[in-house]
Amino acid sequence: MKKNGILSRLFMALCFLFLYAPILVLVVFSFNASKSKAVWAGFSLKWYAELFQNEMILNALWLTLAVSALAAIISTVLGTAAAIGFRNMKHRSRSVCMTINNIPLTNADIITGVSMMLLFLFGISAVNGLFGFKWRMGFATLLIAHITFDVPNVILSVMPKLRQLDPNIYEAAQDLGDHGFHAFRKVILPEIMPGVVNGLIIAFTLSIDDFVISYFTAGSQTQTLSMVIYSMAKKRVSPEINALSTLMFVAVVALMVLVNLRQTRQERLAKRQREKLTAQ
Repeated sequence: MKKNGILSRLFMALCFLFLYAPILVLVVFSFNASKSKAVWAGFSLKWYAELFQNEMILNALWLTLAVSALAAIISTVLGTAAAIGFRNMKHRSRSVCMTINNIPLTNADIITGVSMMLLFLFGISAVNGLFGFKWRMGFATLLIAHITFDVPNVILSVMPKLRQLDPNIYEAAQDLGDHGFHAFRKVILPEIMPGVVNGLIIAFTLSIDDFVISYFTAGSQTQTLSMVIYSMAKKRVSPEINALSTLMFVAVVALMVLVNLRQTRQERLAKRQREKLTAQ
């Protein structure tokens, strides 16, 4: 038993090393004084200073954050509403809708990207021919594409919380005099909020990480951060990307720590309330 425990811990350590060693190398070389990716030339904050002076990278970063934030918020609203609608359907209709919802998740990104590009090109040609003004692929098409692949993930995040929900809770709120959207906001939404927040985080993460679909739907004048890095990779990736990746990694770790601390605090408060009710 002791030998199996040592082997399992060793295997877990190797898995973590395999996952995080590349990130550790990236973080270390973001402080390297030279452009070399193999030779350490001394500690320096040079690339962080140059990062905030590189307009191309910063513009791509702000565009990526704007698209990801807007897509996450809109898809969370649409996905939550759709999940509630699916939950209120009959079993057969709900199964059909969930199967359709799962198709974008199992479909290859390149197929989704190419199909949406063709759809946008067809729509743009039709609109330009009808109304006489020129509209091209850019921020709007990129945002629509991100919303399209974010919504199914939000639905999958919210549905388990809806299944755990007492089906009579909304009727109970109505019996007590609460109606409409106010009842949903005060009774239903707090119960499914963990699923909604998870869906929001997943949608934002998928949007900020996406390359393939963005590449086909962004047009020629719009570039996300992943597209800029890809264009650099054809020649040589700038060490400024190491600095930016390090800052993003630190931000993600800090966010995860805050979320876990908040969740732990809520669990402690809930436990104390249960203990008080039990004592009474």
